[in-house]
Amino acid sequence: MKRLEGKVAIITGSAAGIGRACAHRMAEEGASLLLLDVAAEGLEETAKQCSERGAEVIHQTCDVSDPEQTRAAVAAAVERFGRLDTLVNIAGILSLDHTHELGLERWNQVLAVNLTGTFLMTQSALPHLLESGGSVINTSSTSALAGMPYAAAYAATKAGVHAFTRTLAVEYGKQGLRANAIAPGSIKTAMGSRANLPENMDFSLIQRQMPIDKPRGPETVAGLVAMLASEDGAHINGECIRVDGGTLA
Repeated sequence: MKRLEGKVAIITGSAAGIGRACAHRMAEEGASLLLLDVAAEGLEETAKQCSERGAEVIHQTCDVSDPEQTRAAVAAAVERFGRLDTLVNIAGILSLDHTHELGLERWNQVLAVNLTGTFLMTQSALPHLLESGGSVINTSSTSALAGMPYAAAYAATKAGVHAFTRTLAVEYGKQGLRANAIAPGSIKTAMGSRANLPENMDFSLIQRQMPIDKPRGPETVAGLVAMLASEDGAHINGECIRVDGGTLA
């Protein structure tokens, strides 16, 4: 039996990486999907791949930092499918900089997408998730749990996501909502490639971010997300679960 049969999920940041892997897995588990991203071409490809996996899928471009777009996205999902059971907030941007060189404009951009975007999507989805007894799955990071050099803006947003998730769990738990976060680390995606590292960095500081065994693909995160969205995660609320190969063990 498919664990998400009859369920409806919204996945942000689904054009590539962890978001695409989550879309694939949830499609295979039987969910109907609304896929969101700012990258139209990658988004369309993910939607096609999910359709080929047997899912009913709609997709639209969405800047999660824009409140009008987030409201419209949630409304589109409910209008098409009649309900909403899971919101998966994956959309995010990574900025790795020497902190003394990090400009305010870039700082604000990272906060707007990673933290404010998570808030806006959740706020728009909450009435529907409370009606269905659904769940929110947010994306934090190991950078929120241990110092990550060159990631001042990114780490700050992910710590904020962690705190926001726990707030949701306590505030709405008695009303049937579950809210959890995932904390990926050492996951092989384009966003996490060495190409994004700043110049003249001290690589020895990055060594502490390495897993015990090896980096793995985004499908390892997708499996956890699918579980949290299903009844298998019914008694998990307010958690931030690391998927990091033992990096912070």
